[in-house]
Amino acid sequence: MYSIDEFFDLSHCEHRALFENAEHVWDVLPQIGAYLKFRMKPGIHGRLIGKPFVSGAVFVGKNTVIEQGAMVKGPAWIGENCEIRNGCYIRENVILGDGVVAGNSCEFKNCLVFDKAQIPHFNYVGDSILGYEAHLGAGVILSNVRLDKAAVTIQGPEGRIATGLRKFGAIIGDQAEIGCNAVLSPGSLIGRQSVIYPGSNWRGYLPPQHIAKLEQEFSLVPRQMPPE
Repeated sequence: MYSIDEFFDLSHCEHRALFENAEHVWDVLPQIGAYLKFRMKPGIHGRLIGKPFVSGAVFVGKNTVIEQGAMVKGPAWIGENCEIRNGCYIRENVILGDGVVAGNSCEFKNCLVFDKAQIPHFNYVGDSILGYEAHLGAGVILSNVRLDKAAVTIQGPEGRIATGLRKFGAIIGDQAEIGCNAVLSPGSLIGRQSVIYPGSNWRGYLPPQHIAKLEQEFSLVPRQMPPE
């Protein structure tokens, strides 16, 4: 359970070598920094609009656009045909695949994002992996640290599994959809092509091709208007 192929098709990731020795899908997260150190050759082959901040130890692929107001702190590897929009903050040990949208007021750290994923508005992606064509609605937060600062455990149908990681956000499978303003607790696992409703506070494991529905009850009462 929690095997790599349950979440990802590795043909949509240039950096699949990261997964070669991973027993669990989250085992990749502590390896990102070392992978970038030994495999990346810095260079900017895309287009900078205005004067975004791009530090050393950054690779930017062909036809990628980084807009003014973005900040990219290396080490970071950004693929081809990406959009790094105004206000995006990429801070160290980040890998973005080809065709990724990283948008306004989005923050990334120690994460791997597969090809064509979209993280377009007001999102936090820390210590997480997002699969091919995964999509985060506006305001989605992948929380990566427990309130008690203890190591993150995985809560699934077979009980708890210790990850040994103090910082671990979420694993979002290929083509999964996370609705606007949802918050995923540390160690959340979302199977491929699954959906989480907007406004949800989610924790634990969501199997592939399932929907986590948030159901609310509303009370409608007449509005008391002041006299004219």
